[in-house]
Amino acid sequence: MSGNGLYPGLNLGATHGEAHEDAEKTVFGFWVFLMSDLIIFGILFASYASYLDPIGMAGGPGPKDLFDLTSVAIQTAFLLVSGIAYAGVSLGLKYDQGRAKIIAWLLVCALLGAGFLFFEVKDFIAQAGEGGVPQASGWLSSYWALVGLHGIHVFSGILWIFATIGQIATRGLDDVVKVRLSMLGVFWHFLDLIWVGIFSLVFLVPLA
Repeated sequence: MSGNGLYPGLNLGATHGEAHEDAEKTVFGFWVFLMSDLIIFGILFASYASYLDPIGMAGGPGPKDLFDLTSVAIQTAFLLVSGIAYAGVSLGLKYDQGRAKIIAWLLVCALLGAGFLFFEVKDFIAQAGEGGVPQASGWLSSYWALVGLHGIHVFSGILWIFATIGQIATRGLDDVVKVRLSMLGVFWHFLDLIWVGIFSLVFLVPLA
Protein backbone atom coordinates (compact mmCIF):
# COMPACT_ATOMS: atom_id res chain seq x y z
CA MET A 1 0.00 0.00 0.00
CA SER A 2 1.33 3.42 -0.93
CA GLY A 3 1.87 5.97 1.81
CA ASN A 4 0.53 8.84 -0.30
CA GLY A 5 -2.97 8.35 1.08
CA LEU A 6 -1.75 8.94 4.62
CA TYR A 7 0.79 11.67 3.93
CA PRO A 8 -0.10 13.22 0.55
CA GLY A 9 2.49 15.99 0.82
CA LEU A 10 5.46 13.81 1.76
CA ASN A 11 5.79 11.45 -1.22
CA LEU A 12 6.35 8.39 0.95
CA GLY A 13 7.43 5.27 -0.83
CA ALA A 14 5.41 2.07 -0.97
CA THR A 15 5.96 0.19 2.28
CA HIS A 16 4.29 -2.52 4.31
CA GLY A 17 1.28 -1.72 6.45
CA GLU A 18 3.29 -2.35 9.61
CA ALA A 19 5.68 0.47 8.71
CA HIS A 20 2.76 2.83 8.24
CA GLU A 21 1.32 1.78 11.59
CA ASP A 22 4.65 2.64 13.24
CA ALA A 23 4.58 6.04 11.55
CA GLU A 24 1.02 6.60 12.75
CA LYS A 25 2.01 5.77 16.33
CA THR A 26 4.94 8.17 16.15
CA VAL A 27 2.79 10.99 14.79
CA PHE A 28 0.05 10.31 17.35
CA GLY A 29 2.59 10.43 20.20
CA PHE A 30 3.92 13.71 18.83
CA TRP A 31 0.43 15.23 18.79
CA VAL A 32 -0.14 14.11 22.39
CA PHE A 33 3.11 15.87 23.34
CA LEU A 34 2.07 19.01 21.46
CA MET A 35 -1.35 19.11 23.12
CA SER A 36 0.22 18.72 26.57
CA ASP A 37 2.59 21.55 25.65
CA LEU A 38 -0.37 23.68 24.65
CA ILE A 39 -1.97 23.07 28.05
CA ILE A 40 1.22 24.21 29.80
CA PHE A 41 1.36 27.38 27.72
CA GLY A 42 -2.34 27.97 28.39
CA ILE A 43 -1.71 27.81 32.14
CA LEU A 44 1.18 30.26 31.80
CA PHE A 45 -0.93 32.65 29.71
CA ALA A 46 -3.65 32.56 32.38
CA SER A 47 -1.09 33.10 35.12
CA TYR A 48 0.40 36.09 33.29
CA ALA A 49 -3.03 37.65 32.77
CA SER A 50 -3.89 37.23 36.46
CA TYR A 51 -0.80 39.20 37.50
CA LEU A 52 -1.33 42.00 34.99
CA ASP A 53 -2.35 44.60 37.57
CA PRO A 54 -0.62 46.88 40.11
CA ILE A 55 -0.90 44.24 42.84
CA GLY A 56 0.75 41.62 40.63
CA MET A 57 3.54 44.03 39.77
CA ALA A 58 4.15 44.67 43.49
CA GLY A 59 5.64 48.11 42.93
CA GLY A 60 8.37 46.75 40.68
CA PRO A 61 9.12 47.73 37.08
CA GLY A 62 6.23 47.22 34.67
CA PRO A 63 5.72 46.78 30.93
CA LYS A 64 6.24 50.46 30.12
CA ASP A 65 9.54 50.39 32.00
CA LEU A 66 10.90 47.22 30.42
CA PHE A 67 9.45 46.47 27.00
CA ASP A 68 11.15 47.57 23.78
CA LEU A 69 8.50 47.19 21.08
CA THR A 70 11.04 47.75 18.30
CA SER A 71 13.00 44.72 19.46
CA VAL A 72 9.80 42.72 19.91
CA ALA A 73 8.73 43.61 16.36
CA ILE A 74 12.09 42.43 15.03
CA GLN A 75 11.73 39.16 16.95
CA THR A 76 8.24 38.71 15.54
CA ALA A 77 9.48 39.28 12.00
CA PHE A 78 12.30 36.76 12.43
CA LEU A 79 10.00 34.06 13.76
CA LEU A 80 7.11 34.55 11.34
CA VAL A 81 9.41 34.66 8.32
CA SER A 82 11.06 31.46 9.54
CA GLY A 83 7.61 29.86 9.54
CA ILE A 84 7.11 30.99 5.95
CA ALA A 85 10.55 29.63 5.08
CA TYR A 86 9.54 26.21 6.36
CA ALA A 87 6.97 26.14 3.57
CA GLY A 88 10.00 25.71 1.30
CA VAL A 89 10.78 22.47 3.13
CA SER A 90 7.21 21.25 2.70
CA LEU A 91 7.17 22.10 -1.00
CA GLY A 92 10.55 20.46 -1.44
CA LEU A 93 9.15 17.24 0.00
CA LYS A 94 5.96 17.40 -2.02
CA TYR A 95 7.68 17.97 -5.35
CA ASP A 96 10.82 15.87 -4.74
CA GLN A 97 13.20 18.82 -5.10
CA GLY A 98 16.10 16.94 -3.52
CA ARG A 99 17.96 17.04 -0.26
CA ALA A 100 20.12 20.11 -1.08
CA LYS A 101 17.14 22.47 -1.37
CA ILE A 102 15.48 21.06 1.73
CA ILE A 103 18.68 21.44 3.76
CA ALA A 104 19.04 25.01 2.47
CA TRP A 105 15.52 25.89 3.64
CA LEU A 106 16.15 24.25 7.00
CA LEU A 107 19.30 26.35 7.43
CA VAL A 108 17.31 29.50 6.65
CA CYS A 109 14.79 28.54 9.34
CA ALA A 110 17.56 27.87 11.87
CA LEU A 111 19.29 31.17 11.06
CA LEU A 112 16.07 33.15 11.49
CA GLY A 113 15.34 31.30 14.73
CA ALA A 114 18.81 32.17 15.99
CA GLY A 115 18.18 35.83 15.12
CA PHE A 116 14.98 35.71 17.15
CA LEU A 117 16.82 34.25 20.14
CA PHE A 118 19.60 36.84 19.88
CA PHE A 119 17.18 39.75 20.30
CA GLU A 120 15.17 37.94 22.96
CA VAL A 121 18.22 37.19 25.10
CA LYS A 122 19.41 40.77 24.56
CA ASP A 123 16.06 42.01 25.90
CA PHE A 124 16.21 39.68 28.89
CA ILE A 125 19.67 40.97 29.80
CA ALA A 126 18.54 44.60 29.48
CA GLN A 127 15.42 43.95 31.55
CA ALA A 128 17.40 42.22 34.29
CA GLY A 129 19.74 45.21 34.37
CA GLU A 130 16.76 47.48 35.02
CA GLY A 131 15.54 45.36 37.91
CA GLY A 132 13.10 43.28 35.88
CA VAL A 133 14.15 39.95 37.38
CA PRO A 134 11.72 37.08 38.11
CA GLN A 135 11.85 37.47 41.89
CA ALA A 136 10.84 41.16 41.74
CA SER A 137 7.11 40.44 41.39
CA GLY A 138 4.51 37.85 40.47
CA TRP A 139 4.02 39.56 37.12
CA LEU A 140 7.72 39.32 36.28
CA SER A 141 7.85 35.68 37.40
CA SER A 142 4.99 34.82 35.04
CA TYR A 143 6.55 36.91 32.25
CA TRP A 144 9.91 35.17 32.47
CA ALA A 145 8.26 31.75 32.73
CA LEU A 146 6.04 32.24 29.67
CA VAL A 147 8.44 34.03 27.34
CA GLY A 148 11.44 32.04 28.58
CA LEU A 149 9.70 28.70 27.99
CA HIS A 150 8.85 29.73 24.45
CA GLY A 151 12.49 30.73 23.90
CA ILE A 152 13.64 27.32 25.17
CA HIS A 153 11.28 25.72 22.68
CA VAL A 154 12.75 27.78 19.84
CA PHE A 155 16.26 26.74 20.89
CA SER A 156 15.13 23.11 21.01
CA GLY A 157 13.61 23.52 17.56
CA ILE A 158 16.92 24.79 16.19
CA LEU A 159 18.71 21.77 17.65
CA TRP A 160 16.05 19.55 16.08
CA ILE A 161 16.63 21.24 12.72
CA PHE A 162 20.36 20.52 12.82
CA ALA A 163 19.75 16.94 13.96
CA THR A 164 17.39 16.50 11.01
CA ILE A 165 19.92 18.00 8.62
CA GLY A 166 22.39 15.39 9.86
CA GLN A 167 19.86 12.64 9.21
CA ILE A 168 19.15 13.94 5.71
CA ALA A 169 22.88 14.07 4.96
CA THR A 170 23.47 10.50 6.15
CA ARG A 171 20.19 8.72 5.36
CA GLY A 172 18.75 10.76 2.56
CA LEU A 173 15.05 11.54 2.33
CA ASP A 174 13.68 8.17 3.34
CA ASP A 175 10.17 7.76 4.72
CA VAL A 176 11.28 8.03 8.36
CA VAL A 177 13.04 11.35 7.72
CA LYS A 178 10.05 12.68 5.77
CA VAL A 179 7.69 11.96 8.65
CA ARG A 180 10.13 13.62 11.06
CA LEU A 181 10.29 16.68 8.81
CA SER A 182 6.51 16.82 8.87
CA MET A 183 6.46 16.76 12.68
CA LEU A 184 9.22 19.38 12.84
CA GLY A 185 7.15 21.62 10.59
CA VAL A 186 4.11 21.32 12.84
CA PHE A 187 6.28 22.09 15.88
CA TRP A 188 7.84 25.13 14.21
CA HIS A 189 4.46 26.56 13.20
CA PHE A 190 3.16 25.82 16.70
CA LEU A 191 5.88 28.11 18.06
CA ASP A 192 4.73 30.82 15.64
CA LEU A 193 1.18 30.55 16.96
CA ILE A 194 2.32 30.70 20.59
CA TRP A 195 4.41 33.77 19.80
CA VAL A 196 1.42 35.54 18.24
CA GLY A 197 -0.35 35.00 21.56
CA ILE A 198 2.67 36.27 23.49
CA PHE A 199 3.04 39.30 21.23
CA SER A 200 -0.63 40.18 21.69
CA LEU A 201 -1.18 39.46 25.39
CA VAL A 202 2.27 40.02 26.87
CA PHE A 203 3.48 43.02 24.88
CA LEU A 204 0.55 44.81 23.21
CA VAL A 205 -2.22 44.58 25.82
CA PRO A 206 -0.20 46.09 28.72
CA LEU A 207 0.96 48.98 26.55
CA ALA A 208 -2.44 49.71 25.00
